[in-house]
Amino acid sequence: MGYKKRIRKKKSFRRKLVIILIIIFILSTVFIYLFDHIVTPTVMAVSEAEMKAKSLEVINKSIIDEFTENFDYNEVITIERDNDGSIVLLKADTLKLNKIACTVALKSQTELNELGNVGIKLPIGYITRNNILSYLGPPITVKMQPLGYVEANYISNFESAGINQTRHKIYVNVKSRVRIILPLMSKDIEVSHQIAIAETIIVGKVPETALQLNLDKAGFNLNSAGSL
Repeated sequence: MGYKKRIRKKKSFRRKLVIILIIIFILSTVFIYLFDHIVTPTVMAVSEAEMKAKSLEVINKSIIDEFTENFDYNEVITIERDNDGSIVLLKADTLKLNKIACTVALKSQTELNELGNVGIKLPIGYITRNNILSYLGPPITVKMQPLGYVEANYISNFESAGINQTRHKIYVNVKSRVRIILPLMSKDIEVSHQIAIAETIIVGKVPETALQLNLDKAGFNLNSAGSL
């Protein structure tokens, strides 16, 4: 009798063990499903917003530092007048513009690489967007990998500023692509930032032909090979 009783206990234990394992498997599957379909997209959305803000901060600093130090409107844009003092031509020094754009692109790429290596840490509670819960829970490390592409180009804009006065604005637009890396997924995003680098009032009648200042060919593209 004792032997049969032990056999029944073993069979009962095995059945309970199988049931427990099945329950654990089901719960694990449900957890992974919920995490993958609910938590991970939320974490990615928050990570994308945070990393994009950090990337824009890096690009903005590179633009401001370089153009503050090396950009002078009067050196870059030449205004030619006739004997009567009327403006006949506006000419841009594309070589200098390209050099500045190249420096901005390279600096941005370097800074983005450093940011990607360091990454950012977000407490798991941050995904709730709740001020009370945002700093609770273990941190999630978010890494970023620049995809080796930075583009810096210029936009020129003219508008009337009064009688015989024209306001000329020059913008620089810097774009890059980065990959946000989480433990379970990744996502490629484009980071773009445009900032005005010059605004001046041109006094005198400016003909339409002179206003066609084309800066489309001025700029710099840094691809994965680091070439133009």
